[in-house]
Amino acid sequence: MTDHYQSTRGKPRVALVTCTALPDLDPDDRLVLAPLAASGVAAEAVVWDDPAVDWSGYDLVVLRSPWDYALRRDEFVAWARTVPTLVNPADVVAWNTDKRYLAELSAAGVPTVPTAWVEPGADWAPPADTGEYVIKPAVSAGSQDTGRYDLADPEHRELAVAHVRRLSAAGRVTMVQPYLTAVDTAGETALLFLAGPDGLAFSHAIRKGPMLTGPDRGVAELYREERIDARTATPEQLDTAEKTLAVVPGGTERLLYARVDLIPGPDSAPVLVELELTEPSLFVGHADGAPDRLAAAIATHLARRS
Repeated sequence: MTDHYQSTRGKPRVALVTCTALPDLDPDDRLVLAPLAASGVAAEAVVWDDPAVDWSGYDLVVLRSPWDYALRRDEFVAWARTVPTLVNPADVVAWNTDKRYLAELSAAGVPTVPTAWVEPGADWAPPADTGEYVIKPAVSAGSQDTGRYDLADPEHRELAVAHVRRLSAAGRVTMVQPYLTAVDTAGETALLFLAGPDGLAFSHAIRKGPMLTGPDRGVAELYREERIDARTATPEQLDTAEKTLAVVPGGTERLLYARVDLIPGPDSAPVLVELELTEPSLFVGHADGAPDRLAAAIATHLARRS
């Protein structure tokens, strides 16, 4: 550790927070290292729950890929509250790591996927109709513990009930949502926003292909592989994203990044699937100049703290 302090003396120090399974960061996140170094910033990957880390030694602590927190959310939120230079901030982490924030956004007028919430221990029966539904926990990352169920199939109905029971037995709140079939053709659009001198600014957009092929079988995995392509955001998508960000508690001026995930609803208008403010993949490798814009966003936050 002494050698590291000597080699970075005089440079701002930034921790890029990850997890034990990705000690060297996700490959997409590593793309920001070169532009940070070029701007005189010493950045390094640091595992969030490593007890040997002195977080006070960093000028900025940037959440990137701590994707193992879902089953330890209370511990993760408590840790976040101990890091004063954390971005995005700890109160945002506490709010955004429980997807019940979707109910708040819906109440504020943001078009969201209709969601039923099943508390642990509550009885649940599949809807009477025979459409397709998505079941997942309210606290999750990387599409963990998420399944797609065709309720016209008796086996799927049984598996859906078993999925909810499994989550309930683990003390987890369950989300039940209609499957938006447009994702099979149009895909999901993620709009990425990064901090600038005047607050969050739109950076780029990507398309995610459909990922849910069937029921969840309870297999543990850090995240599901995604099929990603660059995409040009439409004015309607940008408008929905801006409306979503406008109602974030505490405002967006404090944020380093935001990702707004949209899917066309039944009337083809975009609806919010998730607002990612804690540890979103930023897909900077899919847009020209995006690694530099992320580095500039980090520099903006460093300047605010100097």
